[in-house]
Parts: sequence; C-alpha cells; structure tokens
Amino acid sequence: MPIPIDSRKKPVDVKVHVTTGEGVEITWSDGHTSRYPFPYLRDLCPCALCNDEREKKARIGTSAVTSSVALPMFKPRVTAKGASAVGSYALQIQFSDGHSTGIYSYEHLREICPCEACGKEFRSAAQQTTA
Repeated sequence: MPIPIDSRKKPVDVKVHVTTGEGVEITWSDGHTSRYPFPYLRDLCPCALCNDEREKKARIGTSAVTSSVALPMFKPRVTAKGASAVGSYALQIQFSDGHSTGIYSYEHLREICPCEACGKEFRSAAQQTTA
C-alpha cells in the first residue's frame, strides 16, 4: 500500500534563479514560500556519495580536528550552472563545482527548508520516521 504524500510538500510554483545566483524559490500548496541558496543545497545534497561523506564526518566527529589543520582552505562560493525537472517530483541541479548527481525531491526540499517553522514541523517529523 503506498504511503500517502503530505499535501504540504507539493509545490505550486518553482523558480530556479541560475542567472542571478539567488538559488531556488518554491511556493508550496499551503502558501509557504521556501528560499534555498545554492551553497545550502550543495551542502545538503541527497546523493549517495554526499550522504556517505556526511556519515563519515559524523563518525569521526567534528571535534576530532587534527593539529595540522589550522585554517580551512578557500573554497569559492558554489553556484548553479543549470537545473532541470526530474519528472514532476524533483529537481536536479548542476553545480559550479562539477557535482550534479543529487536529485532533490520536493518532499526532501520541504524537509530541509531553512526556515525555523519548517525545521520544527518537518525535520523533527522526518527524524522520527527514520529513527
């Protein structure tokens, strides 16, 4: 039996501002508008490679910094070179650092909305279902 989709996770308008570099803007069926800067989306890429990297860092722990690392290396701000729809359920973004394998489902995008209200509403609910 299919899992019912939360109607609040359905977009009514999606804008990807590649030219201006502003990021992705989605208006959801409940009227909320989410804004995602490209660096934020790149950091939360849902692809298997990025998930593995995040899990490795979590296992090592953020406090386990070696003494040879004094300052982080300069990283240019990631932007998007392009984006495309994946069916009617997701976006795929081609980032300036060459990464393009992440498929951002609209469900995932609503769960990672940077606003505090969505964080309380969706991230806590998503963590409960995966725990």
